[in-house]
Amino acid sequence: MTDTSADLVILGGGSGGYACAFRAAELGLSVVLIEKDKLGGTCLHRGCIPTKALLHAGEVADSARDGEQFGVKTSLEGIDIAGVNSYKDGVVSKLYKGLQGLAKAHKVTLVDGAGTLVDKNTVEVDGTRYTGKNVVLATGSYSKSLPGLELGGRVVASEQALNLDFVPEKVVVLGGGVIGVEFASVWRSFGAEVTIVEALPHLVPNEDEFASKQLERAFRKRGIKFKTGVKFTGVSQTDSGVSVSLESGDQLDADLLLVAVGRGPNTAGHGYEEAGITLERGFVVTDERLRTSLDGVYAVGDIVPGLQLAHRGFQQGVFVAEEIAGQNPQVIDEAGIPRVTYSHPEVASVGLTESAAKEQYGSVETFTYDLAGNGKSQILKTAGAVKLIRATDGPVLGLHLVGDRVGELIGEAQLIYNWEALPEDVAPLVHAHPTQTEALGEAHLALAGKPLHVHG
Repeated sequence: MTDTSADLVILGGGSGGYACAFRAAELGLSVVLIEKDKLGGTCLHRGCIPTKALLHAGEVADSARDGEQFGVKTSLEGIDIAGVNSYKDGVVSKLYKGLQGLAKAHKVTLVDGAGTLVDKNTVEVDGTRYTGKNVVLATGSYSKSLPGLELGGRVVASEQALNLDFVPEKVVVLGGGVIGVEFASVWRSFGAEVTIVEALPHLVPNEDEFASKQLERAFRKRGIKFKTGVKFTGVSQTDSGVSVSLESGDQLDADLLLVAVGRGPNTAGHGYEEAGITLERGFVVTDERLRTSLDGVYAVGDIVPGLQLAHRGFQQGVFVAEEIAGQNPQVIDEAGIPRVTYSHPEVASVGLTESAAKEQYGSVETFTYDLAGNGKSQILKTAGAVKLIRATDGPVLGLHLVGDRVGELIGEAQLIYNWEALPEDVAPLVHAHPTQTEALGEAHLALAGKPLHVHG
């Protein structure tokens, strides 16, 4: 067997893996990056980027359909799904080409193939062993299903849903988390009848209950149906459709069933346990500095318990590269990672939910600012609100936003949370008018005891 050595061997070329590779190379380390599919991983090719392209196509469809409310005479003739897919694939292709160029510019050695961890310094790919002073595990995640629920035919996961060559007339979405509500939003914009089934009491159940209720209200207005607090019991399918059974006794007939019940850690078959890596429910156990149970081996991204977000994996990759290079980077605060659901309307948050804040701090204050008082939101004709949570007489602990385009506000929101700002610190800052960022400014003014555009 050939033996190839480097300072750092990384298994997985998704957001966490390639970020680690690029940052390590910038810091003067030699890097081998192993990827069995395409550089960029799920996020670029089967996740974040293509789904958001579909969501934007849906936004354009809604704008054409609803132009009259703005005094513009437009109509929607239909959805050219081949054209939509061409647009989506073009976005992915351009970003993929750019990423390949960055790998070359950073002089990262790319290895094509599935890797197996042999020991704390060695990964084997197709009979070739790559040894590193350190190893980083970044093998990502896969779409989960439920026990006994097999994917195939008209029962699909998000990967298959991204590449449909038709717009379904009726869809059942199993799972009301981020993936489920985003696809529900897309398909409704494309004209489909959509029903979401969620076993927990609310849609986007990991968000503050305020945000869940705001989204549910908006989805009702859009005609998106949902059944919460009810469990799926089975599905049968024919060549033309599916019939979904629920614990409540309801039967839902549709063209497709999208299974969106979360993502599992892609750790099986990579030799992790055999090499001595401690796993828990399939996830790689790490400490706060992302060190695994094997000395010199780190893990980043979706295989590490916590938020399964591309930007989390990206930052963890940067952190590990700097840690290995001896820079002693600041530990990542999980609550300080922004979260965005890109449905129509969007849901964006950072920090703690109200229930988590009360559990951690005891006494908290909250304020909710309705976007009805925000000029730009009225111009856009979007409903929604901003909710702030602060420790009593203390810093802002959580920011939760619902409304079209509010994902673009999360940058300021994460600075407020991560810098432990008081409402009184934010209140004097000038927010441009008319912008949606004013909603953040107004909410902080109110929480600082100086409410202006606030009724009641």
